[in-house]
Amino acid sequence: MAAADDENKRSALKAWMRALERTAPIERQPTRTLPQVIEELSALHGDQPALSGAQGTLSYRALAAEARSWSHWGLRRGLKAGVVVGLLMENCPQYLAIWLGLTRIGASVALINTNLVDTSLAHSIGTAQCSEVIASTALAPSLSAARALLDPRVHCWVSAPAAVAGLPSLAEARADTDTAELDPRTFNAPTLADCALYIYTSGTTGLPKAARVSHHRVMQWTHWFAGLMDISTRDRMFNCLPMYHSVGGVVATGATLVGGGTVVIRERFSASSFWADVVSERCTLFQYIGELCRYLLGAAARAEEQQHALRLACGNGLRADVWTAFQARFRIPQILEYYAATEGNFSLYNCEGRVGSIGRVPAFLSHRLPIALVKSVDGSPLRDGAGRCVRCQAGEPGEAIGQISAASALSRFEGYSDAAASAQKVLRDVFSPGDAWYRTGDLMRQDAQGFFYFVDRIGDTFRWKGENVSTSEVAAVIAACSGVTDVAVYGVAVPNADGRAGMAALVVSPGFSLATLRGEMALKLPRYARPVFVRLLNALELTGTFKLRKQDLERDNYDPRLVRDPLFVDDPASDSYVALDLKTYQDLQSFGLRGAATERRADH
Repeated sequence: MAAADDENKRSALKAWMRALERTAPIERQPTRTLPQVIEELSALHGDQPALSGAQGTLSYRALAAEARSWSHWGLRRGLKAGVVVGLLMENCPQYLAIWLGLTRIGASVALINTNLVDTSLAHSIGTAQCSEVIASTALAPSLSAARALLDPRVHCWVSAPAAVAGLPSLAEARADTDTAELDPRTFNAPTLADCALYIYTSGTTGLPKAARVSHHRVMQWTHWFAGLMDISTRDRMFNCLPMYHSVGGVVATGATLVGGGTVVIRERFSASSFWADVVSERCTLFQYIGELCRYLLGAAARAEEQQHALRLACGNGLRADVWTAFQARFRIPQILEYYAATEGNFSLYNCEGRVGSIGRVPAFLSHRLPIALVKSVDGSPLRDGAGRCVRCQAGEPGEAIGQISAASALSRFEGYSDAAASAQKVLRDVFSPGDAWYRTGDLMRQDAQGFFYFVDRIGDTFRWKGENVSTSEVAAVIAACSGVTDVAVYGVAVPNADGRAGMAALVVSPGFSLATLRGEMALKLPRYARPVFVRLLNALELTGTFKLRKQDLERDNYDPRLVRDPLFVDDPASDSYVALDLKTYQDLQSFGLRGAATERRADH
């Protein structure tokens, strides 16, 4: 065991060193951005495949040429620093070429969630202040339908040979665009400090916010991960994550390219075809996020899952209860779990493969990445008598915060397009007068060895019976119960009771039993953490990055007038879950939980 630990430490140290070596030169060349790097790589790797998808393959040379064609088109349109172009397009090789070409000449590109429609789509376009929007053929009707809600000065295009849904064809407008080398005298090249992209929060609670991503962060992300994963020309990355997100669109793609590898792109994740694709495409790497690994683990066994050539899986959100079984069943040699947020000013990396941990900061980097956990009460940091935040002890959960420093590009907070939203993420006068720290909104705990573990989102933790309840920890227990295939846990208000009671929305398999669920939860959860209410439904709605959308569930709560799915409430008297009908609901509203139980007994 000691020998294995020593080998893990040596391997982790090598990964950190590779990442530092790749990122160290970035700030020395303030105008060398990722589009420029792709130009350099095209000369180095030529016809080697860079991006491969259902629409075809772009070699490094072809990718650079295609990006240049978008730069020329942008220059003709007068695009420059301060101009934002919205990109509404499914995963494809062309996606990366577009934003590389437009950001090279100084414009910023907003990567818009392809699932958005109507007001949410219009909001995303408006909050980034897009002056142009490019949509794919399939998504043109969504953009066209939202046009009435947009500023009339926003110019909308469809990337199709002809007009679609009333949108003019960009293919026609670009028909005579060449791919010649750019004349540097015709545009002002962006610097690392300039905004390259707007990437949106997932919108799990409310409308998405557009996070500002500088060229420096794009360079840092791509080169850092290329070092951590030790990417070479032999590697092929399988990427089925949405390219409008920082992981699927920048990390998985950019890190592979700067390492000289090939990115195999799929439009979306499919548990049924995942392993067949990984095997047939000879992939050595894949990027995961959220619940993807759990979905694969829950799928039927396939011969291909033992025939792949994967050497590493990299991502975030791999739950501790899934990790070991996932790695063993699918023979994954190495898992690189990390923690990061698109708008965050720090990241954590689990280079040692510590099961369940989201990573740590090695001692030799702690001075560059100041991180703290502070005690939190009802979603707000706890302050002492002097008005300073209170640090957590080892093993004690608290909100993770990262110190903001304008002097360090690594720890800057670049914020959102909305200044008010940016201000809400900054915590001031934390440990000394005038200091500023970025609020993650995530509860974590840290062990004695310095490894961090995710506990929950601040808004997802609630108090019941005087105790703090973590929705993610309760969900992990319920997900392992018999017959449960998917679960969301959240708190709901109950009349005449302090705090919020737990409620679980479940997707279940045939043969599921509430009595069995109740018995299994009793063995693993304290009484205060067991859900008071249960809702059975056919499916849970997810964001494009596999995060649960809870706002509709929380809004409907346990009201049978709003919920058509079967509802149940815990009945301590009968030691069971009983159906929650309109009469029981009305009793709850009038008498609270105890009174409603009395009423039910009286009725019987």
